Amino acid sequence: MTMGRPIRVLVVDDSAFVRKVLRQVLTASRSIEVVDVAADGLDALEKIARHRPDVITLDLVMPNLDGIGVLASLPREGAPRVVVVSNAEADSELGVQALQRGAVDIVEKPTSLATDRLYALADELVCKVTAAAVARVQPEAPRARPAPVVPFAIPAEGRARVIVVGASTGGPQALTRLLAALPGELPVPVVIALHIPPGYTESLAHRLDEASALSVVEASDGLELRPGLAVLARGGTHLLLQRSREGAAVRFGQAPEASLYRPSVDLLFRSAAAAFGAGVLGVVLTGMGDDGLEGSRAIHEAGGEILVESESSCVVYGMPRRVLEAGLAAAESPIDAMGALILRYLMGREAG
Repeated sequence: MTMGRPIRVLVVDDSAFVRKVLRQVLTASRSIEVVDVAADGLDALEKIARHRPDVITLDLVMPNLDGIGVLASLPREGAPRVVVVSNAEADSELGVQALQRGAVDIVEKPTSLATDRLYALADELVCKVTAAAVARVQPEAPRARPAPVVPFAIPAEGRARVIVVGASTGGPQALTRLLAALPGELPVPVVIALHIPPGYTESLAHRLDEASALSVVEASDGLELRPGLAVLARGGTHLLLQRSREGAAVRFGQAPEASLYRPSVDLLFRSAAAAFGAGVLGVVLTGMGDDGLEGSRAIHEAGGEILVESESSCVVYGMPRRVLEAGLAAAESPIDAMGALILRYLMGREAG
């Protein structure tokens, strides 16, 4: 979607106070025009048809028709992009469902509706609405499917020792597709850093576990890595890899407050390069910004390899583009072929 005009936004929330505040913080941006507000899901669908907004900010718990119902009712073609504004403490499972059903991103709504805390969301909300306006809408990620039949045995002494994955905007859908395509007998662990607000990763890990033959868990400090295990970094917490004579584990990490993303893909990738050297296979998926670029450089310099998601399947083609343009990627692939590409690299085969 090319924007030669302000981004047209519909604010959807059952709280009149929240609608007022969100409207104010969005209209403070010169690049955004709030065309209307809606008090519930049915009101939202009527106003979407009337105004044809570019983006909607969507509450999830509403009377008459909830946010998941709104997402399910949007047309396949010409639908607005969706940024969820919700509360993880009350709606974490619904938030994850929304992301897997096609919502572009999520903004954490404070539990308290204090005006100052809602206004503190302004920069994040404007940034995510702006990114959503140019995002590609992908079909809903599959909830579950059988693990694929692997046409060849993966040798125990393959090239990679660990797979590290970084993703941001559009990441929950991409991760669902990727992990569902990997076999449960994967001979290496997978460690994932996803830009997502705190409170959602436990529910997301559970849903990814259901959709994959791998065992998928939310990270805990000191969790030991093993083949066939996928570890999702906890939202709001950096995750590092640590290796010892006894094996390898994940550790919660600290970083300067200036660190833009928590968890940081760069920090995860750098720690993987330090711990495993040439035994790292990095995968950079959809997302805005350049988190993962310097981490990919560290992996590349240590002798490991980086795969990136192709522009054709990215919701936002930011992070993979930066890695590719820096000459750090060994290969690129659409998300639905990424699992097969990973298996080829685990076999020590170059893409061809």
